[in-house]
Amino acid sequence: MKVRILGCGTSSGVPRIGNDWGVCDAADPRNRRSRSSILVESGGEAALIDCGPDIREQMNAADRPSVDRVIITHDHADHCHGIDDLRQVAQALGKPVPLYARADVLGRLEQRFGYIFRGTPLYPAVVEGRAAGELSHLGRASLRLVDQPHGGITSLGIRLDEGTKSLVYAIDFHDLTDDMATLYEGADHWICDCLRRRPHPTHAHLDAVLGWARELKVGALWLTHLDNSMDYATLRNELPDWAAPAFDGMEIGW
Repeated sequence: MKVRILGCGTSSGVPRIGNDWGVCDAADPRNRRSRSSILVESGGEAALIDCGPDIREQMNAADRPSVDRVIITHDHADHCHGIDDLRQVAQALGKPVPLYARADVLGRLEQRFGYIFRGTPLYPAVVEGRAAGELSHLGRASLRLVDQPHGGITSLGIRLDEGTKSLVYAIDFHDLTDDMATLYEGADHWICDCLRRRPHPTHAHLDAVLGWARELKVGALWLTHLDNSMDYATLRNELPDWAAPAFDGMEIGW
């Protein structure tokens, strides 16, 4: 399995418009963060998890022309409003891209982007919406999903197991439920939402994430969905040796 961090930034990215780097060192390329997304490859298959507005540049940076399926964790703009760029993926596949999400998320996406799902007289459909619960494997990896509280909505958390190792991708949540803890416990790698140091009403913050990681006994913790208050080098020096900030283009594999 190989997992590439396509983007590890929050909804406004780093830097924000206006070249607002906050406290992040602009000279460190690890502080330039596009919107959060990952690419997962296993057994000759590939899945894109979320497709925000930076997805074209992210896919080009990964030198990846296509994927076999897309999973949308939730329908906030920074996680799905690059959906139009899946046209090129559909062309490469020769068919609409299978797109998995919760039923309520699929309904809202179809309202916003009807032409993407239904096509038009001039252009074919780009994606085929499918219920997230239909997905149980990616290549050689088993895949399990769990609902996560994200303010007033629900996002999807994902656990992948291949061979003797496992990886969890959990972004855009503000509290750890019992169901999440059961699924995430003992993961070898946890890529986890960590917006900032201070508590936030819809996102996880640093002290909470570190506490959960210890409680769940994860092997390695990778912080993602970072805003411009989270300088890479400063944060890296503060963290225990089993934790680190993610950065765009980083890869995890076994």
